[in-house]
Amino acid sequence: MGELFGTDGVRGVANLPPMDSETVLRLGRAVAHVFRRRDGRHRILIGKDTRVSGYMLETALETGIASMGVDTYLLGPLPTPGVAFMTRSMRADAGIMISASHNPYEDNGIKFFGADGFKLDDETELEIERLMLPGSLDQLRASPDLIGKAFRIEDAVGRYTVYLKSCLDKDVRQLDGLKVVVDSAHGAAYRVAPLALRELGAEVISIGNEPDGKNINKGFGSLHPEKMAQLVVEHGADCGIAFDGDADRLIVCDEKGEILDGDHLLAMFALDLKSNDALSGNAVVGTVMSNLGLERTLEAQGIRLLRSGVGDRYVLSMMQEHGVVLGGEQSGHMIFLENSTTGDGILSALMALSVMIRSERPLSEHRALLEKYPQVLKNLVVENKIPFDEVPAIQKAQKEAEATLGDRGRLLLRYSGTEKKARVMVEAEDPDTCNAVADMLIDVLSKELL
Repeated sequence: MGELFGTDGVRGVANLPPMDSETVLRLGRAVAHVFRRRDGRHRILIGKDTRVSGYMLETALETGIASMGVDTYLLGPLPTPGVAFMTRSMRADAGIMISASHNPYEDNGIKFFGADGFKLDDETELEIERLMLPGSLDQLRASPDLIGKAFRIEDAVGRYTVYLKSCLDKDVRQLDGLKVVVDSAHGAAYRVAPLALRELGAEVISIGNEPDGKNINKGFGSLHPEKMAQLVVEHGADCGIAFDGDADRLIVCDEKGEILDGDHLLAMFALDLKSNDALSGNAVVGTVMSNLGLERTLEAQGIRLLRSGVGDRYVLSMMQEHGVVLGGEQSGHMIFLENSTTGDGILSALMALSVMIRSERPLSEHRALLEKYPQVLKNLVVENKIPFDEVPAIQKAQKEAEATLGDRGRLLLRYSGTEKKARVMVEAEDPDTCNAVADMLIDVLSKELL
């Protein structure tokens, strides 16, 4: 990877490099040039979440793209998977989503989709970075008569809603009688998620649906599911659904207000597909963060858990490599490859409801199918991401921790792909062992990296 792109596009603090207008304008030029490959007019779609900085970055992208002779189509606030869908549906050259996902409003980010709706590979991202160097595109700008135009797509939410509903089997396209609490995190799903569920017949109690540009993810959404869970119990709802800022992932709670994370959902979906002979290869893709309990639960049903690196692009890559139709992350990214090219929180929520309807069992019973191992996650803010294998004290501590856990636990040391943080994950049958090992590792990391 280069210096600009992380594991999920470009991300930073709004109005500071690389999320400043000047850098993003150059980014727009580079992207337009990369995708200006075929004859005729070229089109790039731009969607965004509800952050106030989205207006500034949208304008900068639009300007850079137009200067290269490419038209832009503005989708307005729309979930990330909605942008991927619209890119394919409109046969655009590329799609761009302006969002920092679950981060606070002060941050923003930009991620890209190719014409096929899939995220860009590393080689294409590196090419874009090279083209952003000073002078790289000075002689390639469009002549005055070929400067790109901008158009606004007014019915993007409607088109995406129709697509979501079409993904459900015909026998479960009616959600009449279900009561669902929907928390949109004041983000990109604030219109489309409640709309899709209501049009399918569900009674919707909607929260986190009043974005003001600065309240995205603040006390609501998948990072803060407490309000959703409380309302489910208070209103006697069948379940609750909480999205992150760009709605490419979700967290669910059952009728008792108990949380189902991505591991619970992956187990539920995998077992459902297996029971219907629809799980290709008897395998699903998780990540190195997927709970050991998930692996054991799936193994008991003859299902393999393949582990990729963290990030839905890596989950997707392994799915494609092994011919797997289902993949997901503990954080709530779920990929149904037969329906979508990327993680889609709303689609995943509809799939969860369809499993519940067809099985005639409440979500609490599906949640109980997975017995998770105790897991501890700890983060350490660092200034520089020094490779762990270059620090002997860290290597020694890791070996000691692995010896302590043996085959009854698991640990993972890694750096965040989107933030300046070192992450420690420890799993064991005993929670005290989890905490002791995690604390020891964090202590060593603090001494060696700070």
